[in-house]
Amino acid sequence: MAPKSLTPEEALQRRWGYSAFKPLQRKAVEAALSGRDCLVVLPTGGGKSLCYQLPAAMGRGLVLVVSPLIALMDDQVAAAREAGVAADSLHSNLESGRRGEAYRRLAAGKTEILYVSPERLLMGDLLEDLAPRLVLAAVDEAHCVSHWGHEFRPEYRRLAEILERVPKAARMALTATATPAVQEDVCAQLALRDPARFIGHPDRANLIYRAFPRRDQLSQVLSVLRRHPGEGGIVYAQTRKDVERLAGAIAAEGISCAPYHAGLPAEDRRRAQDDFVNERLDVVAATIAFGMGIDRSNVRCVLHANTPRSVEHYQQESGRAGRDGLPAECVLLFAASDLAAHRGLALKDGPLAPERQRALERQLRDIGRYGVAPVCRHRLLAEHFGAAYPPDGKEHQEGGCQACDVCLGETKSLPAEEAMLTAKKVLSGAWRAEGRFGTGYVVNLLLGRADERMRRGGHDALQVFGILKESGEAAVRSWIDQLIVQGFLEVAEEREYPLLRITETGKTLCRNEGSVRLGVPAPPAARAKRKPKALRAVSAGVPVDEDLFDRLRRLRRLIADKTGVPPYVVFHDSALVEMAALKPLTLDALRQVKGVGERKLERYGAAFLDVIAGTPPESAATTLKN
Repeated sequence: MAPKSLTPEEALQRRWGYSAFKPLQRKAVEAALSGRDCLVVLPTGGGKSLCYQLPAAMGRGLVLVVSPLIALMDDQVAAAREAGVAADSLHSNLESGRRGEAYRRLAAGKTEILYVSPERLLMGDLLEDLAPRLVLAAVDEAHCVSHWGHEFRPEYRRLAEILERVPKAARMALTATATPAVQEDVCAQLALRDPARFIGHPDRANLIYRAFPRRDQLSQVLSVLRRHPGEGGIVYAQTRKDVERLAGAIAAEGISCAPYHAGLPAEDRRRAQDDFVNERLDVVAATIAFGMGIDRSNVRCVLHANTPRSVEHYQQESGRAGRDGLPAECVLLFAASDLAAHRGLALKDGPLAPERQRALERQLRDIGRYGVAPVCRHRLLAEHFGAAYPPDGKEHQEGGCQACDVCLGETKSLPAEEAMLTAKKVLSGAWRAEGRFGTGYVVNLLLGRADERMRRGGHDALQVFGILKESGEAAVRSWIDQLIVQGFLEVAEEREYPLLRITETGKTLCRNEGSVRLGVPAPPAARAKRKPKALRAVSAGVPVDEDLFDRLRRLRRLIADKTGVPPYVVFHDSALVEMAALKPLTLDALRQVKGVGERKLERYGAAFLDVIAGTPPESAATTLKN
């Protein structure tokens, strides 16, 4: 156990090998140490787990972590132990022998951090024994408590009543994905007491976002995967049938791939997840059942072969790429039919309550905008979660983020004059519809599709009737979404119906005042030739030795197999990249690499120094200390 006299910075360096905190981490740790409740919203890779692990590592008392990720808990325990923190878990999948050991360590006061599933905690028999030592109760993936979130779990609603039994323990709610509304709901449902709020910027600068219309799904998927040979990738599809079809086709192309969905036998799912996490499998094709329990840090690409149900889902799922902070790629293949499928699934068991129906339509509209708008993807995601972009508050630089298809020029805009003319045609259709109809009606008006309702209103006689009939429905709907994003159109909900209306800004544009950007149908994803470069210099003038990096990865894999932990638990790719650039030759030099803490230095340092000096990984692995 670390001496209590250690400062947070000293514990951070000794346990985890980092010399500085990431944004908001230290403030969250200080709040926990002072006994104050807090809400922590940090993007994936922002270091949420450290916010509750560090108080435990400092020896301040027992930390309880509630997590829905049973499949991930063993890895979390292994990672904490690798950092020298005494960790245990209790959940329904735990073997009886290991469960007994965990109880004995708890009873002896040896456990510093305990991971539990919400179902296990709700049994109610744990807290009485834990109460005297418990200093912090952390609820991970806290968005699960909210009806407005994307992964609502009913058992999370009961956590507050359980936590009331340990009133002296501080409470910490943590999540990577939460809109302002979800943040409020989390605080209310977990009964956080005057919580400090640490809301990080949601942008993931290391991710390259791309969104293209889906045309030839398999060829588009393969074009992305081929940019990442031998690297980790996840392909999300909408249905089990789609997953099976894509997984088989990908494997037939010689790419290591397996399917994952809820309809597979439990052993097949376990094997696919275990092989992927342990880097024996490069790609998993999956439904969203392949979810939050995936903590592999070096996933280099995440593809959505179908459109997800919401921006929140997309942020969560795409966020599984590049958790180590190195560049990674996220590609969305958009089709409006996916949104209709999501709507149909939601209404399968009957009509939704009006409030839920409005929430569903808002989610579908927002992800649709993301998929079609010729606007910086980083900006769209940041603003959806209530944050300005760029994060530093400066004006969006010329050329944009240079990390999305729009700013990289892969999604093209119409020429200015053509964009203005097209926008005015669309806006005129909405204006002539007088704001009394929805998007579908305006689309039919512009395409020249008259029904009885349109004839009764005389709209089939308007000049705008059929004015865009040569453009096709997909283009017209895309242009409407783009005009909504830019504020020229709005969707107003009236008597539970979404009505498309022109805004005052849109009327101004029709008078040739202002400017507009509209995208042409995007090119195939195969046009995106640039591959994110995961191996990069860690400082000016220090190139990465890619051959050495590959040998270090091989050693890491051998160590992981020998010790029974996932490779990322040994070291993240970011640490190996730094080793392959700086090539340290002594333990003191290796200690300076980010992510090399004292325990890992002692256990693995000699083996990694041997490989850096030229020893084959297979020989170096034999020097591993227990």
